[in-house]
Amino acid sequence: MLLPLALGSLFFPGLFGLCTWGLRRARPAWTHNDCVLISTRLVSSVQAVLATGSGIIIIRSCTHVITDR
Repeated sequence: MLLPLALGSLFFPGLFGLCTWGLRRARPAWTHNDCVLISTRLVSSVQAVLATGSGIIIIRSCTHVITDR
């Protein structure tokens, strides 16, 4: 249980930093706030897609979602 927590704690801030750095290099005319805003939205979108995928996997593997573990 601690391994996914540790990996998520490294992955999402790393993705945010990488996106911010890449946007600043790709779009030098954009302000820092613009790059941070786009990076935040991208990381939130990735988190939403991963959460949706894990939810679909859980629902498909359980016969009765409320009582199954």
